[in-house]
Amino acid sequence: MFRVIAALVAPICFAASAQAQTVGIVTTPAGSFSNSAGQAIAKVLVDKAKLRAVVQAQASTGFDEVETGAADFNLTNSFDGTFYTTGTGEYQGQGAKPTMRYAGALIPYRVAMHVRADSPIRTIADLKGKRVSSEFNAQKTIARIIEAHLANAGLTWKDVNGVPSPNVVRQAEDFMSGKVDVMFFALGSAAIKQANAAVGGVRVLEVDTAPEAIKRAQALIPGAYVIQVAPHPSIEGVSKPTNLIAFDMVLMTNAKVKDDVVYRTVKALHDNKQDLVATFPPFALFQPQNLGKPLQDVRFHPGAEKFFKEAGLLK
Repeated sequence: MFRVIAALVAPICFAASAQAQTVGIVTTPAGSFSNSAGQAIAKVLVDKAKLRAVVQAQASTGFDEVETGAADFNLTNSFDGTFYTTGTGEYQGQGAKPTMRYAGALIPYRVAMHVRADSPIRTIADLKGKRVSSEFNAQKTIARIIEAHLANAGLTWKDVNGVPSPNVVRQAEDFMSGKVDVMFFALGSAAIKQANAAVGGVRVLEVDTAPEAIKRAQALIPGAYVIQVAPHPSIEGVSKPTNLIAFDMVLMTNAKVKDDVVYRTVKALHDNKQDLVATFPPFALFQPQNLGKPLQDVRFHPGAEKFFKEAGLLK
């Protein structure tokens, strides 16, 4: 039993020393893009900031844990960070969260709808009448992102056959088992690699870059933008330069987290890109000079703001 517990804990817990300050980082489930990114961040915090970092993989977004102080940071996307802090979007009616703070922008989530390589589905518009994972009660932001992809092609949830799924990892399992016809995921995720091997290859569906099509997507995910992705051995499903939707991964925290902890965290991230890449290759897209990119309607944590000013990242 001890060996089993140790095997489960080891991948998500990095310890520098018993005396080090402990910080908790909440991510989505193991195998997800943010969880892999969280593992890379935790290792850098241990090695470079001399913090003891514990990655907490959960089915939910992790906002509540940060807001209540049960965790120090969570990794999320830019628009969901704004929605939660301001009590809008999926959090409408829950009230604003005045203690939430922003610690910095990390890497773009390059997201896509994936189908089997031999699927007759060639475009997002072809998803009309097909089985698409829906609801995502534990991760409502995923339903919004999928809806934005549908909107890009002029479709709505009424045009597809929704198959309820609690979170992004479960919908990947449903895709591999044949319960749904398409899988949403961020490029570079472990789940895509698993699905690619399980179904004999995957293929991404390109988004429509017409201005009106992009506006339909942005109406659902503010701050989203189009990014062209070139073929690369580390990216499954992309065989030619392909236009996809992207938005920023951001690091959220709480005003009660010590300034020194947040300062050391963002400094370690800014100064150690290669270490991040060594653990999680998608960090090759990380631009340290953009770490201080503002987030709509969310205040910087004082510890982050102090470092950004020292580093010349804030105007």
